[in-house]
Amino acid sequence: MADTLLCRRNLAFELYEMHNAEALCERPRFAEHNRETFDAALGTAHSIARDLFAPHNRKGDEHEPQYVNGAAELIPEVAPALTAFIEAGFLNATRDFEVGGMQLPNLLSQACFAHFQSANIASSSYAMLTMGASNLIEAFGSAEQQQRFLTPMIEGRFFGTMALTEPHAGSSLSDIRTKAEPAADGSYRIKGNKIFISGGDQPISENIVHMVLAKLPDAPAGVKGISLFIVPKFLVNDDGSLGARNDVALAGLFHKMGWRGTTSTALNFGDNDNCVGYLVGKPHHGLAYMFQMMNEARIGVGMGATMLGYAGYLYSLDYARNRPQGRHPDGKNPSSAQVSIVEHADVRRMLLTQKAYVEGAFDLGLLGARLFDDSLTLPTEDERQQALELLDLLTPIIKSWPSEFCLKANELAIQILGGHGYTREYPVEQYYRDNRLNPIHEGTHGIQSLDLLGRKVSMNGGAALKALLKQIHSTCAQAAEMPELNGLRTPLEQLVNRLQTVTLALLGDLIAGKVNQGLANSALYLKAFGHAVVGWRWLAQAVVAQQALNTAQGDDVAFYQGKLQAARYFLTWEVPSCQHELALLEARDDTCLAMQDAWF
Repeated sequence: MADTLLCRRNLAFELYEMHNAEALCERPRFAEHNRETFDAALGTAHSIARDLFAPHNRKGDEHEPQYVNGAAELIPEVAPALTAFIEAGFLNATRDFEVGGMQLPNLLSQACFAHFQSANIASSSYAMLTMGASNLIEAFGSAEQQQRFLTPMIEGRFFGTMALTEPHAGSSLSDIRTKAEPAADGSYRIKGNKIFISGGDQPISENIVHMVLAKLPDAPAGVKGISLFIVPKFLVNDDGSLGARNDVALAGLFHKMGWRGTTSTALNFGDNDNCVGYLVGKPHHGLAYMFQMMNEARIGVGMGATMLGYAGYLYSLDYARNRPQGRHPDGKNPSSAQVSIVEHADVRRMLLTQKAYVEGAFDLGLLGARLFDDSLTLPTEDERQQALELLDLLTPIIKSWPSEFCLKANELAIQILGGHGYTREYPVEQYYRDNRLNPIHEGTHGIQSLDLLGRKVSMNGGAALKALLKQIHSTCAQAAEMPELNGLRTPLEQLVNRLQTVTLALLGDLIAGKVNQGLANSALYLKAFGHAVVGWRWLAQAVVAQQALNTAQGDDVAFYQGKLQAARYFLTWEVPSCQHELALLEARDDTCLAMQDAWF
């Protein structure tokens, strides 16, 4: 089989033609880098992912973690893979040289990490969670907390988790019951239960640093009463050595349909009334702090969904090229040679749909990474703030759109393999099962849609939305100068114009106090908004591809033609379909809202 981690030609197109990674080297923070160092990092990531992560992807699925004597046991291949990942510098790819980091742009770090997500989403998750938790402590922890916990996390000796969800509350964090009582030594005693804690127990790292949401005795009601605590599996002595086991117990493991190699745990804090935690930042500000890690995780989930869809697409493409079956509909001679199934129009439809979904999502995820770099390294505060606001607006889309549509790509990959597709002898069924978790991970589509419509589009007077629309119109203007792209530009402009009208009307409902009505069909809004954004990204790719095609030679000709055909598919097949969702939104259709419990 061909290499199904990632299409290297498309990766180069995205980094150097779409997102202009080399221009980042002109900024002081990245001045020591160039395309050669970027490509070296990408090559190393590809090698480690191919040689150490991909080989145990199936084994980790078939031999999921086990609960043995109060601890989680994993297959032995996970630890050396993560050790190689850490030793190669990818755990700290974006950190300063002075602390052992690679000082790479986030754009390159995400591109490197995409290889590991494609090769083995489960094993790579331990690293993703650790990076998020360490960034959280770096941003909001005290100097003492950073010395005690952040330093060994940067070294890869301690891993991290985020502990939010509780059995009775689910996604409703305002209803959490985990308590934190002040102790005489300035620490706190944590008591409560958390579930679905990915990486909550494992034998790989020396220690596990749980980032735990809990409430102090004087906490206000709701989300304004949530505080954030560092709760280690093992206490850490003043000299950095490990102390006694903290009062954190693994209550059990959840057995998931996919993503099985990542432990999903139920944790009990304070069964013996001696669970030590350390307050991060100010009391009652914990959710605001945790949103940094949550947003990182949301982007990570979106990229993970993209890469699972990408892996399925590349596998089914290779299969279709090498699987002979049947003949063309006009081929009447049964003695003639069979054709590869890629020759059949419906198989091409399914492959083209996958390509449009996964390459559109990949471009979107890397756009988010580039915006993060811009938010830190653009020359003026206003420019940095604008980039951050645009990233904030797009985060629900970066998380949810790939989680829905790259999952659909996995479904199509199964279909292309036919009867083999749903057997466990082939990997596409695992890609689907792994990806099915992502519409739920880090906030469901419903939660993301409420965030998008209820908060993000109107924040700061709609400044981020206006900035997004300006960029979309700029791309449309570029396409207008290319006669070949006029047919692609028009459906996007029609969708965006109508979406603006619908957005203003729905925001009017919210302002008028009609909140339930205004948000009732927010999931439809999320789909239409997401298609508009991805449609914009495909038009932008088409502009670049059309320009490049004028001078392209060899294999690049087919590559750019493929880009244009995928853009044509998405903008003429997918984008117009959102007019139905917009019509329902315009009509304030209350079919779902008016449904009564007793009628089911």
